[in-house]
Amino acid sequence: MDGPSHSTAASNGKSRARAAKATAKRADSDDDDQPLVPNKRASRKPPKKKTKVQDSIPDASEMDEGDKPPASAGNPSTRGKRKVKVESEDDDDAPLVKKPSKARRKTVKKEEGSDTEVSKPKKKGAKPKKEDNGEETPKKGKKAKKEDEEEEETHRWWENENPAGDGTQKWQTLQHNGVYFPPPYEPLPSHVKMKYDGKPVNLPEEAEEVAGFYGALLETPHAEDAVFNKNFFKDWLEVLKRYPPLDGTKIKEFALCDFRPMFEYMEGEKARKKGLSTAEKKELKKAKDELEAPYTHCNLDGRKEKVGNFRIEPPGLFRGRGEHPKKGSLKKRVRPEDVTINIGQHELIPEPNAPGTWKQVIHDNTVTWLANWVENVNQNHKYVFLAAGSSLKGQSDMSKFEKARELTNHVDRIRADYREDLKSKQMADRQRATAMYLIDVLALRAGNEKGEDEADTVGCCSLRCEHVTLQPPNILSFDFLGKDSIRYYKQVEVDPQVFKNMRIFKQNKTDEDALLDRVHTTKLNAHLNGYMKGLTAKVFRTFNASRTFQVQLDEKSPHNGTVQEKLNAYNEANRMVAILCNHQRSVPKTHEQSMARMSDKVRQLKYERMKLRHVLFGIDKKYKKQKKYAEDESDIDEAAVVEIEERMKEKEKEKAEKKFAKENEKLVADDEKPQDDSVLQERLEEIDGEFERLVEERGTGKASLKREKPAEKIEEAIEKLDERIATAKLQMVDREAGKEIALGTSKINYLDPRITVAWCKKFDVPLEKLFSKTLLQKFPWALEAEADWKF
Repeated sequence: MDGPSHSTAASNGKSRARAAKATAKRADSDDDDQPLVPNKRASRKPPKKKTKVQDSIPDASEMDEGDKPPASAGNPSTRGKRKVKVESEDDDDAPLVKKPSKARRKTVKKEEGSDTEVSKPKKKGAKPKKEDNGEETPKKGKKAKKEDEEEEETHRWWENENPAGDGTQKWQTLQHNGVYFPPPYEPLPSHVKMKYDGKPVNLPEEAEEVAGFYGALLETPHAEDAVFNKNFFKDWLEVLKRYPPLDGTKIKEFALCDFRPMFEYMEGEKARKKGLSTAEKKELKKAKDELEAPYTHCNLDGRKEKVGNFRIEPPGLFRGRGEHPKKGSLKKRVRPEDVTINIGQHELIPEPNAPGTWKQVIHDNTVTWLANWVENVNQNHKYVFLAAGSSLKGQSDMSKFEKARELTNHVDRIRADYREDLKSKQMADRQRATAMYLIDVLALRAGNEKGEDEADTVGCCSLRCEHVTLQPPNILSFDFLGKDSIRYYKQVEVDPQVFKNMRIFKQNKTDEDALLDRVHTTKLNAHLNGYMKGLTAKVFRTFNASRTFQVQLDEKSPHNGTVQEKLNAYNEANRMVAILCNHQRSVPKTHEQSMARMSDKVRQLKYERMKLRHVLFGIDKKYKKQKKYAEDESDIDEAAVVEIEERMKEKEKEKAEKKFAKENEKLVADDEKPQDDSVLQERLEEIDGEFERLVEERGTGKASLKREKPAEKIEEAIEKLDERIATAKLQMVDREAGKEIALGTSKINYLDPRITVAWCKKFDVPLEKLFSKTLLQKFPWALEAEADWKF
């Protein structure tokens, strides 16, 4: 990449004219937390937007060998034509695939900070009418036609003779529109300027853009980090050399720079955008979707496929993870001259939506990426792949897990060999055996050598003596930074021979010396490949994660428990895998607030149960003698009742105000006169009146319902509340137990999805409770696993 000029704003370029309108779908979901006695108007449930759950997709470090960039451009010859049909996850454009089954189409709502999804059914109106013979009448209209077309387009690639592909040719034809470059920099208003030594500075656009990157982070922990500040200022000074202040100001000291005017302006813009009406936000989204539409899909072997990360990341400041030595460095603007695209040989080469020409155009059908470039901070390759639900991604995932399953047939022999080599007279063999033990038993990553300017992260083969402490008789204490600068700190009891070997390996070495100085990742993987084709240290990690998960599920799953009890057992098994693989996370900032909300929910349910009990007592005093109704809720005293009812009242008023605003918005959009504020005032007064009745009931031990119900119905309602209270308490326990464990990483990358599918079928748990819509689309090949399937 060319110097600091890449950090500057791109000049205005013509946007593509091929933009297509993107449609947005909306769905309603039930709200099971409605207060017991809302007023008439407010009791109508306002429509709620469906919350989409996105799961992270593996980064470049997780890619297969076949996806690495070629050594040189070329047009590889094909070894015979193999038709590869693909499946797309798109629902918005022309029909491509069959929709998931009814059970898989439920809306999935993920509570904040949790790895457990809660499924809520969509309201889709009345059920289809049935004929006299009991069969449903055929659907009519465009929707039915679209579903029929999608049914025809479904391609079940995993049923092919060789579903995972042959490892060479990945496609025959590939057409796409390249990548979407971010828009050029828009200068700040002339009155918004950073200050140096208390005086405003007139910066050119190129330097102002970089200053703005820092200004936006002014009140974040990054701005308080010395390494972050040092790296930012160093790179910014390089930009200032080429684009110095227009007023001649000499910027030399970071401490004299004041970016607050920029920060305040940006915060004001955020607030302004947040305050836009729904209609205005929709218009902005529509315009954005139209610009991006040409890049969201490609055509692979004659089928439309959704592209995954088609957007080029905008310039900014590198943040990194943990104590990365380059955090704060300038991520320069990526231009077409930096990007290599991979496309079919006879396809039309797309024109980039930013000024410039592609670095290179290749036609390599042995890899699955559409574009790649090298980012300037760590010199890492960045790729554009197809979306998670594509057939190529599915084949890669299926191949990975099948390879891990295949290891089951070889693992006993491998373990016997390396345990024998633990006592080998050849030091290289003994170190290799010790490394294999650590990779197999402790699930350590193999590790690679790092440069001086990279984060000091290590794996098994790159451990230094300082990272392992010996505690007789056979305990090893590990303390090092693993992938993504996540600390690995564990005390582990190991085989006595492994402990003895470690003591030998550390002899006559300093803390900075390599512990396993005769082992290299490449040689280790070559050795493993001798046992089984394609076997690497990474396969061991996947194998042990899935095997551990299967064993934990078999041991801990309650056959007769509630759904939530089963979900807790599932998450506990996943936590065991996450601990094994060191999938840690810092406690979410919102954890305490989230736990408080869950606690409030439990108290609200107990309040509703108390009111229903009082209603029962009013119907017949004999209920007071029944044990299940006699005892008061332990934490619902008079102060709690006041707090709960006040909160209920505020929520009802908020709902009424939002509904009123939405109704007026719709009227304005239809060119009709909006409702007068008196309508809202009337609704709010009704709410006040309803809650005045609740105030009168406080402390009396009496309660009434707006509509009378028989005692049997009230008993049923209390039973349901008991179930909901028990479920909510279990969710709290699960949330607290997993606050420092990342469950998503193992679920996406290390656990064979067929284990989860089979478990859900065996224990009658809806799959949507555990797999988001994204994962259902990512693992279609796994959804047909039978209840008795085992890893």
